[in-house]
Amino acid sequence: MKKLALIFLLITIVHVCFAQTGAEPNKSHEVTGGSVIKKNLVSQFISRDLSKLWTKTANENVYGFIGDQYQRIRVKFISVKKIPATATYTVTGKSMVKTNICDFTGTIVITNIFKLQSNSYGVDNQYKNKGIKGRFVMKGNYIFAETKGQPHSGTFEGNFETSFYLDKGNSIIYDDINSDADGYANNAFTGNWNMYDSNFTQRCNWGDFRIPKSGDLDIGAGEFSPNDKYLKYGWQTVRDSYLSDNLNSKAALKEEKTEWWK
Repeated sequence: MKKLALIFLLITIVHVCFAQTGAEPNKSHEVTGGSVIKKNLVSQFISRDLSKLWTKTANENVYGFIGDQYQRIRVKFISVKKIPATATYTVTGKSMVKTNICDFTGTIVITNIFKLQSNSYGVDNQYKNKGIKGRFVMKGNYIFAETKGQPHSGTFEGNFETSFYLDKGNSIIYDDINSDADGYANNAFTGNWNMYDSNFTQRCNWGDFRIPKSGDLDIGAGEFSPNDKYLKYGWQTVRDSYLSDNLNSKAALKEEKTEWWK
């Protein structure tokens, strides 16, 4: 296991840039929502543990797709641990497509942290007097490997973008300041899934509350809403869970909240 972790660490350290394939999307769902000061602050945060930012959101609010038909994929980070004195984090988790569940392990590497030029205080300025010291966006790359031998397994690799802020006590807080605003998103993972021992590659993106670069899958204005033409690719329960007067809504909501990774 230690040997495998070392291999992932070496791969991700050199894997700083990732060229993504696929058609340009209609919607980006970026997490920053503002201009940044172009000074890389990674060194200032190297001693801080940012791992909790990737495990805060309930899984029913993490949406993802794989492939050109926007087949739904669910991704769960079970543990994220910082490697001391580095910008690298080890990750264990699970992925699910239809009923197929795979374990994965890998790494996240932070390459950039930028401070936003101006603060936002949320809807109705509810955070204005909270003593926020600054809002930040961090970027980097990831590589996760599903366990070989499991059905339909492969590797995920690509780039991510996560936003956070510092409160008056200098604590690192997941940036949900604008969570009540239309289009709110965080933890945007954008990349590809590559099947083992094959040239077969599919686009695979996921994120908190919205999916980055999701094309015409997401037709929602205020919040994520799947396009009717993709409902058959795993999105029907998401749609049904929104509809309180639908006979299937209760069962759909229960399925969305199921801890499928346990």
